Order: sequence, then structure tokens, then C-alpha cells
Amino acid sequence: MASTNTHRGCPMNGHLAASKKPQTVSEEDPMANFIRPDQPSRCTWALGTTETSPHHHEALAPKPSTLPSILEAVGGTPLVKLNKIPQSMGLKCNVYVKCEFLNPGGSVKDRIGVRMVLEAERKGLLKPGCTIIEPTSGNTGIGLAMAAAARGYRCLIVMPEKMSNEKVDTLKALGAEVIRTPTEAAFDSPEGLIAVSQRLQRSIPDSVILDQYRNAGNPLAHYDGTGAEIVEQLGGQVDMVVIGTGTGGTMTGIGRRIKESCPTCQVIAADPEGSILAEPEELNRTEVSFYEVEGVGYDFLPTVLDRSVVDRWYKFNDRVALPLARRLIRDEGLLCGGSSGGNLYVGLEAAKTLKEGQNCVVILPDNIRNYLTKFVSDNWMEARYFKDSENCHDQKWWNAKVNTLPMDTLITVRDDAHISDAIETMKQNNRTQLPVLDADGTIKGVVHMPNLLSKMLNRLAKPSDLVRRAIFKQYVKIDHEENIGRASRILEKDSFLLVTRQEAGRLSTGVFLSSKKAQHCIDFCSSILRFALGAERPVGILTQRVLFDFVAEQAATVTNGNGNAE
Repeated sequence: MASTNTHRGCPMNGHLAASKKPQTVSEEDPMANFIRPDQPSRCTWALGTTETSPHHHEALAPKPSTLPSILEAVGGTPLVKLNKIPQSMGLKCNVYVKCEFLNPGGSVKDRIGVRMVLEAERKGLLKPGCTIIEPTSGNTGIGLAMAAAARGYRCLIVMPEKMSNEKVDTLKALGAEVIRTPTEAAFDSPEGLIAVSQRLQRSIPDSVILDQYRNAGNPLAHYDGTGAEIVEQLGGQVDMVVIGTGTGGTMTGIGRRIKESCPTCQVIAADPEGSILAEPEELNRTEVSFYEVEGVGYDFLPTVLDRSVVDRWYKFNDRVALPLARRLIRDEGLLCGGSSGGNLYVGLEAAKTLKEGQNCVVILPDNIRNYLTKFVSDNWMEARYFKDSENCHDQKWWNAKVNTLPMDTLITVRDDAHISDAIETMKQNNRTQLPVLDADGTIKGVVHMPNLLSKMLNRLAKPSDLVRRAIFKQYVKIDHEENIGRASRILEKDSFLLVTRQEAGRLSTGVFLSSKKAQHCIDFCSSILRFALGAERPVGILTQRVLFDFVAEQAATVTNGNGNAE
């Protein structure tokens, strides 16, 4: 399926293998020796090739009644038929889901975590006393941390701040050390998770980056495992398979195996809006720069991704993926994660072309554990407008505007100020949050005392650093004309909200931009449009304390006996 250095060569991280001595990297060039994760693959696999694969392959085998370790429990996940959702959409074909969330670590990435560790041991890259380092959105890290715990390695995971706290806590419970990087950092940025991982690897003796973006063990795990299982479970009668794309290893491995075993099967790829993996390139054109669904999509083409096996690409967004993931949980009893909803959305669209008796398989990548405080939570969904807020208890104040609530005078801090300045401002004004603005007044985030404390305790920031090093971004913004009811639902869980207003946009002449001109800008120049529509500005911080005082005051004036204020 893949190759050697002289013939069907797939890079297998020899360049990132353990070194006995830490290497010094120039502070002036933090990207020195950066190994790109988007190098063209040297693999020459092609459908119908008769060349012998140079890789170590593992045939499917039934699991014994007892297992020597948890690693042998990985794989062999069930294929389950959906009985409600496809029927509600009028589909005639059979829709099955491959329940990868039932792997012991909770995701499809358990397969590659175990495979990459065992392959590295077999090749002599991993030895007792080594440290495993990996840049990941979390699930590969959990699979590797589980393997490291079972095999006795130290494990260090680098992941973006966007990823759920449940993933962080799971990693730490497995004994892994976790380093967070800015979500918005590009893949080739010095602050990005890949560059940070590589600098750590050069500074830590006997450390190895298994490198899921370039490691042949990634697609091999799915070629030998996931793909082969699907073919076997349906007796070779696979008409369509729908796969989400992250690193692309799942797509490549399953796609290649399916194409070899079921030549007429359609391989469908699901990619979130904001990612650039899809083809043709026109599909990737969007104003979306951030999405909530985790573990899918990238801003580069990973080496292990083979797009030649894909018959059609489909795009999805948070607004369709997350509610559909909740339907999988509620209507089908499948405790899966948010990207499962994205894959199913694409599957339901693509499978409209299938006939009665044909089989469509959708991969469900991970489980509910990682998202209990995210899309599983009604409050979280309401905060992001994925779910309407309902006045279930007929609160009379529900529709009053947020700007009628008493908020402290707005105090902000510049992102190029020192953290010590922010600390002093917080002390002097008895604040626990300060909105952070750049030189243009654009909101960059918040200095949030619990987050700042954590960074200082873990030596990730110090008072002499700039504020931009300690910006908290996992907060919710709300417009000052939004109703108090919605704010109350968010503040049941969150300690504060950043209240904002949209400034009226003006052209450089001072004339307000007409809607017709605004539409022209939408069509031809998004950057001009953002300028013309004006900027989002902070109004103040709305805290649980302010809301509590307001609600208590309202309750104290109740006269009708049902708990509502008149």
C-alpha cells in the first residue's frame, strides 16, 4: 500500500527520532529546522498495483476472550444500522454507522495511536525511557497517551486552546503532560502546535514525535483495520462510505482498502467550512475562519492525505453538524461527538442517490465524553445561537435588554501592555476580567483572572510578558441589545459575558454605506465589507454577580405569588 525510500517511500519520522543530546535552536529563528507537515507524499500506491507493499501489515483476527493489555481492545468496532434519522429524511438505502467512539480511548484515533507506537518500537525508534511528543487536536493524543501508559513511556501532548477541557483532563488522567497553543496560530507559525512540538523534541533528550501528519502508520491502521472491518462486516456489499477528514489518514486508509475490495463503492469526504482540504478548490471559498467542531479540517494538506481515493467532497458547518450530533444521541442512542453530526449530514445528502437495498456507511469518529461542557450542554448551544433560548418559567424580565442592567465602567487593556500592568489595573479596580484591545480598538479577547492564574502557576506566562501571551478566548460575547433571558441562560454556566455593540459603518468620506453598496462589497471584497460595516466594540462585562443581584431584586418585588416580578 505504501513504500520504501527507493520505490514507494512513505516518510516514517526518522528525522524526528530520539536524540541523546538536546539541540540548541537560535532564538532569532524559532522556525529553524522546521519540518513541514504538508510535504508531498512519496507513496506510489495506485489502484490495481501488483507491487508488493513494503509495509508491515496485520490481518484481521477475532479478539480472544481475554486480552494482555488495553491496546489489544482497540479496533473491531460494531457497524450499527440507523433506524430513525434516515427514514425521517426519506432515504431508501440502509445507513450504517461505524462506531469508532466505542474504542477504549473513545475515538477512531486510538487505532493510529497504538499502530504508530508499535511500529516505532518495531523499527527501534521507541525504546524504554523515551518520551513521546505529539501535536494533536486531542484524540490522537489520547490514543498515544493510552499506549504510552500501557507501554511505560512519558507522553507530552501539544494541542490548540480551542479543544475541550474534557480532552485535557483525560490526557492528564492518563499521565500525559499538556501544552496549549493559540487556536488561531497557523500550522507553520512559530506559536503553532507543530512548531512548538518540534522545538520541544529538539530540547528533550530521547524524545520522539510520531507525527500523525506524515507517519505511514496513520493510514495503515485504517487500511488494515477500519477499512477491512467494514468490508468484512457487510460481506463486501459497500456502496458508499462517508469519512471525515482531519489528517487524512482515516480517509486514505479506508478509501484505499474500499477501492481495492469494492471498486464501485463511492468514497465521500466530509470537510468543515473553514478548512481547505476539499476539491475542487471552489468548495473551500468561505468567510468562515473558525468552527466549533473538533478534530476535522486543516489549513494545510497533510502528507498522509490521498485525495485521489475520494469520489466527491461535501462541506458542512457547525449549524448542521452539532444539532445532528445531538439527534444521533437522542434518537439513535449513540453517544458520539460533534464531528459525527457533520459526517452524518454529508452522508444523508450523498446517500440520496442510493436505492433500496444499497448500503451507506458513515464513520462516527469519537464519543460524547469530550464534549459534555460543549455541544451536549443546552447552555453552550444557546450561547452560540445553535439553539433558541426559551422562557420556560415565564420570567417577566426575560425580554428586557442587556443594556438596562447596571455594569461597571468599562476598563480595557492593550494587547501590547505588560501583564503586570493588567494585574495592577485589576487590583486597583477590583476586577477579575479586562477586555483586551489592539491598537485599532479591535477586541482580541479577555484577561481572565482564573486563566491568568493557571498560566502563571504553570509557568506559561510571567508578569513581564505582554498581555497577548495571556489572552483568554474561551468566552462568550453578547450584543448590548440582546435580551436578558438569553444572557441568563449563558450565565448559569459561565462566570461572565463580554457585552459588545456594533459601530455603524462609514466610508472614508463619512457617508453611511448603503445596503446596496454593502452587497456589492460582499460579492467583490470581503475586507472592504468588514471595514464598511464598522467594528465590534466592548460595552462592558456582565457577571454572574450583576445578574444575581438583578434577579434577586426582581424576586423581592413579587406580588402575584408565582415567583415572577410584576
